[in-house]
Amino acid sequence: MNPCLLLLLCLLLPLMARSDEGEPSFFLDKQRGWFWRETTPDTSIEQTPSPPQTEEKISSNPNPPSEPPRPPEYLSAEWFRKNLEHYKDAAIDNPTEKNVAAYYYLQRVMMDKAQKFATVAQRVVMSDPRLDENNRRPLATFASNAANQMATQANEQAMSTISKQAGLLFFFRSDCHFCEAQAPLLTVLEQRFGFKIYPVSLDGKPMPSGFYKQFRSDTGQAKALGVMSTPALFLMKPPNEILPIAQGVVSLDDLTSRVLLSAKNAGWISDRLFSTARGVTDSTFLIPEAGTLTEPVMNDPGRLVEALRAQPVLP
Repeated sequence: MNPCLLLLLCLLLPLMARSDEGEPSFFLDKQRGWFWRETTPDTSIEQTPSPPQTEEKISSNPNPPSEPPRPPEYLSAEWFRKNLEHYKDAAIDNPTEKNVAAYYYLQRVMMDKAQKFATVAQRVVMSDPRLDENNRRPLATFASNAANQMATQANEQAMSTISKQAGLLFFFRSDCHFCEAQAPLLTVLEQRFGFKIYPVSLDGKPMPSGFYKQFRSDTGQAKALGVMSTPALFLMKPPNEILPIAQGVVSLDDLTSRVLLSAKNAGWISDRLFSTARGVTDSTFLIPEAGTLTEPVMNDPGRLVEALRAQPVLP
């Protein structure tokens, strides 16, 4: 045998044989390539198995729905609101004697419940002056007429009291048709209550109708007061109190009401005089203070009434 061939066989035989660990030879495991650099894992270290990966079920609704609301009690007010029309529709679409009778019987029940409520409501209101609207303004016709006469007198008194303290600042333009309509109403305030009118022309020209020929031209007062349209009216009390009344034409009744309300808010007339001028007695308001009503109180009708009765009555 050729000595070179024999030498080659001697070199290849160890590679073709299996190792002690049962490793296949290079030719049987050639996909791994040259593995002479591989390291043998250390079997002395215990490998902690990783926990199995479980897929979490993520709910598409982060806030699962609560229990469905309970249906309203039969023949309750809520039940009638939701269901009476269905019986009516059934009676109209299919007017059998049973369908029509069912609708009318249900309507009778609802009307009787309303009558019982009205009877108890009348007794409750009569026994509690806080709830009786008759205490604020008489409901009887003859008493209501008397209240109107008192309101007229109080209105005259209140407006006269204001006119002695303040006048009306009147901004106009010569080409403003609404200013022409507003001017005669201002003369009524002058003649009836003695108001002093201070006309100011924004364009420096008089009104064509001839009202308020004696006027002053605007020198920046309108801008300072925020005038955006004419006619513009302000209640002016010397030395430096100016209250907005209206921008745009207003009726005589509305103008009087606005003057009274502005004067009352400014403290120029008393609350009692203001209330009488409106045709009502000294009005009071039952307004609970913030935080005085808790959930347990609101859920108990008896405690709720007691809590509201204990509230101070605001003027």
